[in-house]
Amino acid sequence: MFFRVYGHGSPVLMIHGGLSDSRVWRAQLDALSADHQVILADSRGQGRSTRSEVPITYDLMADDYLKLLDTLGIEQTALVGWSDGGIIGLDIAIHHPERLSRLFVQAANASPDGVKHYDAATAIVPEMRHYDDVADEIHALWANEPNFSAEDLASIGVPTEIVIGEHDEAISRRHTEYMAATIPSAKLVILPDVGHSAPVEDPEGYAAAVLAFLGDGDGSAMASVEPDEAGLKPSSASAGLPSAANR
Repeated sequence: MFFRVYGHGSPVLMIHGGLSDSRVWRAQLDALSADHQVILADSRGQGRSTRSEVPITYDLMADDYLKLLDTLGIEQTALVGWSDGGIIGLDIAIHHPERLSRLFVQAANASPDGVKHYDAATAIVPEMRHYDDVADEIHALWANEPNFSAEDLASIGVPTEIVIGEHDEAISRRHTEYMAATIPSAKLVILPDVGHSAPVEDPEGYAAAVLAFLGDGDGSAMASVEPDEAGLKPSSASAGLPSAANR
């Protein structure tokens, strides 16, 4: 597992989106590492990390990151996750909450129907298995997982921000609101003027949002919204899975 550690202070684990790698955080690194120990890594089979023939799952990747924290001697960390990284963060918060001090989940889904235009009746769901091409394996992962129940989300006691870009083209806003309403005391944050790839679309604004989440900034780059719990359910819409390369 490829990783790098930058800076000193309270730890922050940054987890990239699917079929991306830790270089996505380069533009935020200076701002975040000034007062924090920033841990960057490439998820299993992506970027500069290797993989085995065991099919990639979110739980398996969560275990990889927990083992990385063990290797670094870090008992508890804040976690910032973009897309697949946010799903990994949710997995850790549900199954190993003692390892997290705070959780920032941007552009993630709790189930496949959280993807925009998802329709269970027409969705193509490939088998989850080892594929020669890691992209095929990740696409199979997206079609099958995650599958966090409302009870799973309601069990999260870690201080959490559920974050989405104002113009996210991959993840349903309604699904995001459902997650924020279901996780106790979660804060819903809308990042203005950005889509799914907010870390690269507005690097400075994203760094400001993360610093505010860590208690180091004023949060002027984001808008928080109180989710309306009435009637919120996991969303479903009308067509196949999105064509966005990174999730």
